[in-house]
Amino acid sequence: MEKNNAVSLKNIKVSFGEQCILDNLNLDIKEGEFLTLLGSSGCGKTTTLRVIAGFIDPVQGDVILNGKRINHLPAHKREVNTVFQKYALFNHLNVFENIAFGMRVHKKKNSEIKKKVNELLELVNLKNFAYRSITSLSGGQQQRIAIARALANEPKILLLDEPLAALDLKLRKDMQAELKKIQSQTGITFVFVTHDQEEALCLSDRVIVMDKGLIQQIGTPEDIYNEPANAFVADFIGESNIIDGVMLEDYLVKFSNTTFKCVDKGFSKNQPVDVVIRPEDVEVRPVSECNLKGVVTSVVFKGVHYEMIVNVDNFKWMIQSTQASSVGEEIGIYIRPHNIHVMKKSEYSGTIGDYSSFSDEFYEEQQNKGGFIMNTLFEKSDGKCEL
Repeated sequence: MEKNNAVSLKNIKVSFGEQCILDNLNLDIKEGEFLTLLGSSGCGKTTTLRVIAGFIDPVQGDVILNGKRINHLPAHKREVNTVFQKYALFNHLNVFENIAFGMRVHKKKNSEIKKKVNELLELVNLKNFAYRSITSLSGGQQQRIAIARALANEPKILLLDEPLAALDLKLRKDMQAELKKIQSQTGITFVFVTHDQEEALCLSDRVIVMDKGLIQQIGTPEDIYNEPANAFVADFIGESNIIDGVMLEDYLVKFSNTTFKCVDKGFSKNQPVDVVIRPEDVEVRPVSECNLKGVVTSVVFKGVHYEMIVNVDNFKWMIQSTQASSVGEEIGIYIRPHNIHVMKKSEYSGTIGDYSSFSDEFYEEQQNKGGFIMNTLFEKSDGKCEL
């Protein structure tokens, strides 16, 4: 059964001076869904959130909530609440009063407030924290209190502006699970903003990928990852090798001077295309078994797999494999038809997808993170690893 729209943005345009932040944006957000706006800084995702909340007035377009145009409504009169990256809790009030604040503003009865606060404390797993000081709580606990306070007046939509960004990795992952549970239990529409691709994929019913004030793709996490609409989406969501190719005919594509069977169709004969190969979808085989081959230029141990940069006809591929190859070794590359994704050319074509400029930055980043770079381990002529 098709769900109704909780909020719709129609032809929204936002400009600051001569800079256009959102350009004729159209978006329908369904009731009860967990929707994520994903993109790098400056793409327009937070501006979109602020338009819904009423903090920014668009110069063009309509904001429609439950079928009614609400452009004229100030933020405090919209059935929308926001959780910010900085939780904006009141340090002079205890946990109970922080959650109760909005209900007291709306002059709810004390009995109703007490019942609701206790329900919310149980929902966020802080049942025995009602009379704790805010300053005594950890970052994750404060974040849950901010969510409880935002839910207290039962908004139609909860907006979350990178609320997990300040948390460390383990706590952030724990809070991702908490957020998903809270959204599922309340049934409230969540609109979540993040620049973290993994976070978007694991939390969302649908993901909106944005760049330069435009929506690049809308879809389920599986659609976004497996069927990217263009080179930007393919590159932004996970790692991707994006290679110039030619669609010879339906189910047959040529790239890297090699012809491959694929599962794509509907292109013109000999149409120039972008070909996406995910690093985990490449199989390393003996050279004698493959038409495509390359030379390994670096190897990094990532725990569950090795991440290798491979020079294929002067195009640097990333390949992830559970078996490490030696730096300088020539390897065969095998790709199954269903792991080849063919896309139409776009404005991003040719600007991203090659790892030739990746290695130096990669080495430095891995050293800073404690990654285990294998290059020096393969410097012996026999290619064996000595620790």
